[in-house]
Amino acid sequence: MEFDVQRHIGAITREVVSGERDGQPTRTIRAGRSFKTDITDAWDAVTNAERIPRWFSPVTGDLRLGGRFQIEGNAAGTVEECEPPRSLAITWEFGGGVSWVRVKLSEEAGGTTRLELEHIGIVEEHFEKFWDQYGAGAGGVGWDLSLLGLAEHLESGWDKPPETDTEWVKSDNYKQFVHGSSHGWRDASIAFGLDAEASREAADRTTAFYGG
Repeated sequence: MEFDVQRHIGAITREVVSGERDGQPTRTIRAGRSFKTDITDAWDAVTNAERIPRWFSPVTGDLRLGGRFQIEGNAAGTVEECEPPRSLAITWEFGGGVSWVRVKLSEEAGGTTRLELEHIGIVEEHFEKFWDQYGAGAGGVGWDLSLLGLAEHLESGWDKPPETDTEWVKSDNYKQFVHGSSHGWRDASIAFGLDAEASREAADRTTAFYGG
């Protein structure tokens, strides 16, 4: 797969914010990107079980409000909110823990669609240890790769997640994307107010983890 690495890295906005859920402190990573398609097509791409594997992992189960689902090789969860074609909220159950993912779509001028994704975690001991080691990029780089896959699917007709292309993941393009993504999440962490040196070290570990 050939593409402009810097364009894709720069197309994604990244932010780290704090909040609260059920009386407990949370930390959230936010990623956003605009796509050259209408909101109906974008909604179908992110909720249609037949299209999801073309840019993400295969999903089985009941993708309706209240339904349970399983992402192949990844998280399971429950659909907590579904308001076509604008918002979707799910639980993200992985490794014995639960976090939450929310996706919002909005129409933009010129016929493009904006997708905003939030991944929300409760700040507890395990969360803090993992964050100290890998930072926002632990989840952020993975979501950036997913947004890349979605962009390629919607705009170029790409029909499989980029990271499943064994040749591409060996390429300099992949390494540059992971490096740029990881450093983008490093900068978002520093902007949030986290220690700069610790954020840089965490970003380096995340870059190495993803093979970049």
